[in-house]
Order: sequence, then structure tokens, then C-alpha cells
Amino acid sequence: MTDAAVSFAKDFLAGGVAAATSKTAVVPIERVKLLLQVQHASKQITADKRYKGIIDCVPRIPKEQGVLSFWRGNLANVIRYFPTQALNFAFKDKYKQIFLGGVDKRTQFWRYFAGNLALGGAAGATSLCFVYPLDFARTRLAADVGKAGAEREFKGLGDCLVKIYKSDGIRGLYQGFNVSVQGIIIYRAAYFGIYDTAKGMLPDPKNTHIFISWMIAQSVTAVAGLTSYPFLLRLCPCLH
Repeated sequence: MTDAAVSFAKDFLAGGVAAATSKTAVVPIERVKLLLQVQHASKQITADKRYKGIIDCVPRIPKEQGVLSFWRGNLANVIRYFPTQALNFAFKDKYKQIFLGGVDKRTQFWRYFAGNLALGGAAGATSLCFVYPLDFARTRLAADVGKAGAEREFKGLGDCLVKIYKSDGIRGLYQGFNVSVQGIIIYRAAYFGIYDTAKGMLPDPKNTHIFISWMIAQSVTAVAGLTSYPFLLRLCPCLH
């Protein structure tokens, strides 16, 4: 194995560990957000039991479902990181050759920017084709408000995937894909389009100060999230 391959493997593993840690830390917030989004479409949450907002939702979750329920769906969330990142890297490089081959970022700025938008959206959409069942299972598990045993719709990740497959087949594991893929195309296009273009236009992209890189990443994440958020809301009715 070459030094470059070893370095990539180390960075990839370190990124995975960091992502798993950060996702596990913030998943309670994600679950609260998801429950507030899907409660109007959920068969488990009747009209009289709907959450009135964050202040009402946060204390009710541990009281009604147990403290550990804050982390429902987290295993699928962590597992999907590795194939998603690996596929994004692979497809991004491939699409980069297609959309940015022979493009000079200094003299052909708008073509360079459009190419980054296209490769980001294409890479995100292609990757989602492979990992969507995990993404779907994560959402279904997080939306399950049963306390334990018979009250819960699914016992865990494996049980969720098996039950959905048995009842609806492969098509069932891709419910809502058409809406989700639109959202990921917009998110990844905005993210890579703006981030890669901004980084690429810096005097020395490979030696940029960490604070500048962080500021660019935070700004881009906010823009991409705001742009793609309506598609997440459209996806909610498809999850039940």
C-alpha cells in the first residue's frame, strides 16, 4: 500500500470516528427535530398527544419513552457514514473528470462554479442510491414513539429493515426516495459548489488557515441546509 493510500485510510478512519462521536452527541437534538416534523403524519402520535414545541417535546421523550430513546436510529446514522463518505469521494472524483476536465478556474469562473454544482449534486444523488435504506431506517426508528416491547413498531435497525422488506419489498426500503434525492442534489450541489469554488479561488487552497476553512464550511453548511430543508418537510408524509 502506498503512502498516499495509507494517509487516505487514516484520514478516512479518523473522520469516521469523529463523525460517529459528533453524531452520537447531537442525535437527541436531531430526534426532537424529527418528531416535531413527522408528528402530523405519524399514526402513533394522535392529535391529543402531539408535541407543542421543543419545550414540550424534550421532557416528554424520556418520561414517555425512556432516556435512551433519544438515541433511537443512531446506529444506522453512524453506520451509513462510512459507505456514504467512501461513495462520495469515489463518485466526486469521477464526476470531477466529467464536469471540470480542462476547465481553468481563473479564466472560466462561472463554468468552474457550475461544474462544482453539478459534480456535487451528481455525487450526492449517486451515493444516496446505495445508502438510502439505512437513511430511511434511521428516520423510521427515530420516529417510533413506543416505549418498549409491543408498543414499539421496530426493535432495532435489523428488525426495521427486515419488517419493511417483508411487507413492501425493495420498493418499501426506498419510500420517499424521489423527494429525498431532490433534497440531496440541492444540498450537495450547494455545499460542494460553494465550498469547493470558494476554496479553489483562494491563493493557496492547500495551506489555508484552519479558521478560514472553518468559516467557509459553516457558512456553506448553513446555506445548503436552508436551501434543501423544504424537501425534508415534503419527505415527512412519505415515512409512515
